[in-house]
Amino acid sequence: MKKNGASHSKEQIMTLREVAKYLGLHAMTVYKLTREGRVPAAKIGGQWRFKRDVLDQWLETQMHRNSG
Repeated sequence: MKKNGASHSKEQIMTLREVAKYLGLHAMTVYKLTREGRVPAAKIGGQWRFKRDVLDQWLETQMHRNSG
């Protein structure tokens, strides 16, 4: 696998289905949460895109919120 900036950046961007699989949720659940602004995402060309590092930070925050 290439280690240049372009392939690294591409790996960082996830689709809604990839996020659903990553989080172990149904795609429709992720879609609803995203539309409600509860999951960090950007709509590009009519499709939702997610940065993995931002998603990981968000997930960490959610886990701390729910544990305390």
